[in-house]
Amino acid sequence: MANRREEERERLRQAREERESSRAKAGKRRLVAVYAVAGVVGLAVVGGIVAVIASSSGGSGDSHINQGSGSTNGVKPDEREGTAPPAVQVANLKQAANRAGCTLRLMLRDEGHEHIAPTAATPGYETDPPTSGPHAEAPFQQADGAYSEMPGEIFLVHSLEHGRLQIQYSPELPEEDQLALKGLYDTLYGGALFFPNSNMDYEVAATAWTNLLGCPEYKGAITLDAIRDFGRQVWGKYGGEPVNAFNLKGPTPVEPSA
Repeated sequence: MANRREEERERLRQAREERESSRAKAGKRRLVAVYAVAGVVGLAVVGGIVAVIASSSGGSGDSHINQGSGSTNGVKPDEREGTAPPAVQVANLKQAANRAGCTLRLMLRDEGHEHIAPTAATPGYETDPPTSGPHAEAPFQQADGAYSEMPGEIFLVHSLEHGRLQIQYSPELPEEDQLALKGLYDTLYGGALFFPNSNMDYEVAATAWTNLLGCPEYKGAITLDAIRDFGRQVWGKYGGEPVNAFNLKGPTPVEPSA
């Protein structure tokens, strides 16, 4: 099993390198689309916080996109119906992370809060996935919601600054497991994001500002417990910006619907 995981990690690393160039180009194309839409609909300024309303996502289906919390940046929503998660069995974060074989890194070094242009190159973040550091200026923080593609890291880090929880999975994860994770997300999507991540060396990960839960292998219910426990402990507590600065819609990681 260990050899299989090592081979899979190596294959994912190689695939990641091949994708990086194409992802960078695709990100620029998405930004051009966002700017075009913004020129048509304008920017709504509320207390200095602006939300770009992108025509590529209307917040329908099961994606839970909350356009009041930021911009979609042209990333397609994930409207799949997730599988209802089982009841919590292990409510202690450290115990759940240990049983799931996940790496738990809490209160990591804060890499700074510098705002950069949305067209800027991705900084060299110290963690993968990133948990803090320079990020795109408003209104390009990634809006709360489930996405079928990975948003740009500089947009995601800005969302983390506002206390968000981000649940990420390898696109190579079987569809059944992706839907199990999506089902968990459906119970706590207020102030949270869900998306595939082809860059990381984990099958599943969850992040908050300066906090990381990285799981080399998805192990079903115990992995879901670890993510739930992680969200309950870190959501809304880090980043220096209030989690409720944007309009929250739906159940949150500390008050899930199931």
